[in-house]
Amino acid sequence: MVSTFPNPSSVDLSRIRLSIRSLQPQLIEWRRRLHQQPELGFQEKLTAEFVSQKLQEWGIEHQTGIAQTGIVATIKGNKLPTEKVLAIRADMDALPIQELNEVPYKSQHDGVMHACGHDGHTAIALGTAYYLQQHRQDFSGTVKIIFQPAEESPGGAKPMIEAGVLKNPDVDAIIGLHLWNNLPLGTVGVRAGALMAAVECFNCTILGKGGHGALPHQTVDSVVVAAQIVNALQTIVARNVNPIDSAVVTVGELHAGTKRNVIADTAKMSATVRYFNPSFKGFFHQRVEQIIAGICQSQGAKYDLDYWSLYPPVINDVKMAQLVRSVAEEVVETPVGIVPECQTMAAEDMSFFLEEVPGCYFFLGSANPEKDLAYPHHHPRFDFDETALGMGVEIFVRCVEKFFR
Repeated sequence: MVSTFPNPSSVDLSRIRLSIRSLQPQLIEWRRRLHQQPELGFQEKLTAEFVSQKLQEWGIEHQTGIAQTGIVATIKGNKLPTEKVLAIRADMDALPIQELNEVPYKSQHDGVMHACGHDGHTAIALGTAYYLQQHRQDFSGTVKIIFQPAEESPGGAKPMIEAGVLKNPDVDAIIGLHLWNNLPLGTVGVRAGALMAAVECFNCTILGKGGHGALPHQTVDSVVVAAQIVNALQTIVARNVNPIDSAVVTVGELHAGTKRNVIADTAKMSATVRYFNPSFKGFFHQRVEQIIAGICQSQGAKYDLDYWSLYPPVINDVKMAQLVRSVAEEVVETPVGIVPECQTMAAEDMSFFLEEVPGCYFFLGSANPEKDLAYPHHHPRFDFDETALGMGVEIFVRCVEKFFR
């Protein structure tokens, strides 16, 4: 958590090139405009219009309307001839959260807020596109910048891949970043292998037999059955998963009953499952259903289970992670610097891109407790230190230059 790191009282920005430092006011302006007009997944029309307008203004070739509201910009370097292609991905969507920050750039859309930093991701990608377009003589190859809708839900990466964003020309590798308030400004979280978890979900309805609370022998108590299931589900991680691996089964919702002296005939639960190891695909579904079926049978109840996989784990390529780390070491100069142990059970549909091509997704520290900018992601007071915007552009640009060497 943020509290385990020293406060970023001063961050040395001297390693960020002057031309990117001078872009900082624009980055802030773009980010704040996007923050004021947040849009939910596949509804990012204003965001896409703004991005397209800027790309057109700068003379950058781009396609719009991909997977509804997605955009792909293409920038070709002039330094040396090469057919290599590097993609940079940024997500654009917001969350159904009412913002509580009292800032001049507060959300103008009631009940919708950029509470995860995607406005910053889009601004960083725009800044990177602008810089690369102005400095095509400094890099080789082709850069595709993917502005993706609907990361939060239901997922825009897979539809964009299906629409061909990794083709024509074919992408050789991909990078992306997430502004991260679990790390302070002046740090970069990067590691090879699993960075973020797979996420699977299920809804289950327990079908019992209702009755009077004073006559339980005439009923099949769905509440009792559900309670046993919730407890038993915890044994999957505790007793079926190797302790060296990490996994989570969380029942986040449990609804049953209407009155204290009425035994409920149905109980409904919703849950999330998280894990890093791809070999667990299919395992949790099987064990969850075995437990639910077994307990229901023993209690005389029935059940209705709906189980689905949302995103696979985010798995970083070793070589691409090393490239990002080497660049971060050149850019970031703080007492903490690079944080390799930065795994999280949060999930990201960047994972679908990483299943198709080698790449690296990394965290860019953005919290600053000294400025009261350390609220967690998805909090109604979430905000971040905008100094991170220029740092993100510098890291992306250096990754481009180094990838094509």
